[in-house]
Amino acid sequence: MVDAGIHVFRDSESLHVGNKIGDELLQAIEQSKIYIPIFSRKYASSRWCLRELAHMVECTSRSNEKKEILPIFLNVEPLDVKLRTNLYREALSKHQEKFATEVESWENALNEVGEIKGWNWKKGESQVHLLRSVIQTVLAKLNARCKKNVTEDLVGVDDRVEAIIRLLDVESNGVQFLGIYGMGGVGKTTLAKVVFNQLSSHFQCCNFLSDVRESSERHGLVYLQEKLLSKFLDSGCVNQIHDVDEGINMIKRLL
Repeated sequence: MVDAGIHVFRDSESLHVGNKIGDELLQAIEQSKIYIPIFSRKYASSRWCLRELAHMVECTSRSNEKKEILPIFLNVEPLDVKLRTNLYREALSKHQEKFATEVESWENALNEVGEIKGWNWKKGESQVHLLRSVIQTVLAKLNARCKKNVTEDLVGVDDRVEAIIRLLDVESNGVQFLGIYGMGGVGKTTLAKVVFNQLSSHFQCCNFLSDVRESSERHGLVYLQEKLLSKFLDSGCVNQIHDVDEGINMIKRLL
């Protein structure tokens, strides 16, 4: 995921201080857009996993559909997670004595997430397809949330958008350039934003650069190159661009 440009927070045992979820872990859960709990056969044996899952469910329910949970069932079945078998039930019964006040919320969280369609992986299967599918799904969902703000209920834009999308032919293997020409104020940028919003989920990464001429004249081409690359690389790599040629070569390597 990091290689694909996704900012990831991964839980670590070092964060488990005391009997409650630490502030850093709570903050990470609350700031995340997508949660990916990985249900292993011993998942329910860990009170930390159960606490985190309950907090993910709580944050998702409060987010007004801005956050979501994408579960991975790693050699377990959704029925196990929904407590229809003894696999997780036995683990929860062992927690009952020490953590009785929390067990009910853990059960509710497991039942709720067990209903969500996720990925099922069986022991002995290759993980390559699983990894690829997870990353593609996460990228598509993140890109869908990076949409440009456009006035709702635009009049007369649908036919133009459809014509542009046909010309761009996103299913082809080629690289497409399309120029939209016209006097100022007729809606060229708005049209480009609508097209961007509709097509961004087709790609692993995407970026929208506006006011290119003004930015170029004011800050130079290197600034624009850095702005383009900033969505795909960390700041350390982007800051290594010292002239336009270096920027061109870095863009070539990346794309």
